[in-house]
Amino acid sequence: MARRRRQGELGSCPPHRPPPWIRKLALFVVSSQPLRRRVAVIGASLDLGAGRRGVDMGPSAIRYAGLASRLDELGYDYADLGNVETAVPEATESGDEHARFLPQIKETSQRIAQLVSHTVRDGFVPVVLGGDHSVALGTLAGLRDVHGPGGAIWIDAHGDLNSPETSPSGNVHGMVLAAALGLAGERFRDDGWGLPALEPGRVALVGVRSLDDGERELLRDQDVKVFTMSDLDRLGVERSVREALAHVAGSGFVHVSLDMDAIDPDVAPGVGTPVRGGLSYREAHLAMELVAETGLASSLDVVEVNPVLDRENETGKLAVELIASALGARIL
Repeated sequence: MARRRRQGELGSCPPHRPPPWIRKLALFVVSSQPLRRRVAVIGASLDLGAGRRGVDMGPSAIRYAGLASRLDELGYDYADLGNVETAVPEATESGDEHARFLPQIKETSQRIAQLVSHTVRDGFVPVVLGGDHSVALGTLAGLRDVHGPGGAIWIDAHGDLNSPETSPSGNVHGMVLAAALGLAGERFRDDGWGLPALEPGRVALVGVRSLDDGERELLRDQDVKVFTMSDLDRLGVERSVREALAHVAGSGFVHVSLDMDAIDPDVAPGVGTPVRGGLSYREAHLAMELVAETGLASSLDVVEVNPVLDRENETGKLAVELIASALGARIL
């Protein structure tokens, strides 16, 4: 039986000493039987990087959809560390309209990074529940703190490769991958908090079907492997995902970042920026099954679940199923 730990608000402790949950996690590691698989669930209820409200409830929606019981069924030894403390738009200024709420997003990302770093060092696989896609800044910074720069497979309808200078909206969730590659400008680099976190030649985009002009221009100059939905239609999901995983493999870490808008909105309606023509239910599962089969992934985030826009938590339930597939759930 998996062992569950406390839930609650995290990240409010002074940075110079480990917060209580870290000390409890350390005791948990020492006292647990030495199981092969350990998962740390981290909620990141951040919605400052998105253009629509509601995605801050994503972690709750995924938990409510039965994540804990699914991890139990899979035999994981897991710790649910609750939600990272985040600011809310009503209580803060948006600031620079070219990168809205960026200081607050970076502050939250630093908390996420601390959580991820400690859980990885304690032998857990971090599973981060968003929140908008800007939470990946913290996940990747925490992984880099432990392993140095690594690779990532980015499953998303969008490129997330804008900068403050190219973004049509100023929403940071559309700049995350560029920032992780060190391509989003000084606003993301100037305080040395863990970016860039990815090696330029070890990033693959899968399921893309909506790119801005600035993103297309950037991709022409970068060694980012891109599998558009057209590529998936022609090559097939299995070949595309296997090639993507081979491209990102290497030393350090391999992170899987799943934006639920990669999936067709008929299947995953509860997302803030839906784009028709996405992955089908089975294609999404196959992608996650291939992730599990290779054993390459050292971390996972699932982002952009928005219960306000959902139908009876369909997207939250699908997120749980896909997490299970990524962690090794099998039909036989």
